[in-house]
Amino acid sequence: MCWSAAADLTAGTAVAAVGVVCLARARRARDLPVAALPLLLGAHQLVEAAVWRSGSGCGPATTAWAVIALPVLPLWVPLGVLLAAAPGSRRRLIGPAAAGLATAAVLAYCLAVRPVSAAVRGRVIGYGVDVPWAPLVLAGYLYATLGALLLAGDRTLRLLGAVLAGGAVVCAALWRLEFASTWCAFAAAASVLVLGWVRRPEGAPERGRGYWFWPPRTKSR
Repeated sequence: MCWSAAADLTAGTAVAAVGVVCLARARRARDLPVAALPLLLGAHQLVEAAVWRSGSGCGPATTAWAVIALPVLPLWVPLGVLLAAAPGSRRRLIGPAAAGLATAAVLAYCLAVRPVSAAVRGRVIGYGVDVPWAPLVLAGYLYATLGALLLAGDRTLRLLGAVLAGGAVVCAALWRLEFASTWCAFAAAASVLVLGWVRRPEGAPERGRGYWFWPPRTKSR
């Protein structure tokens, strides 16, 4: 999806459309942040289409892309999952939410005081910003985004976390310098799994470990 402006534009439009459907199908107000994830990531790909067309460098489109990718996502994902989770699942999600808050604060500060640049490298884009303690910040970022999904009580969200984790490994191995761009594109495509999450039966319990039944079993007399 990050191979050209046209590819980003097409993919971003499709994923954003799925996001609109997810928002329309969300039954609870507290599900809206997770339901909006495809819309956010689809819009992110549309912004990258503008980065392609601007010829990369330092510009409004590059800054907008970095704002969504860096401080917004590590805060949005864990807080959205925490908000949507059942009360019994929330304690284990506090760690990713705290990591996301700290990581987003560091990255927001870096974007405020340091320029971010984009460079076209073949068929992908590499983004650069000076981040102190980069390995630690990256670990906090991945724990916030992937950890929240993998620790969620719902199987669909855990599946999304597993798919994104696998994508992160592949993107890091194939495009080390362009990891941010390629993984965000992969995340946008994978986020369509949220459509299955919002379409779960109304009032259905979290699908955690083990078996679950819907509708609930009734005792026989």
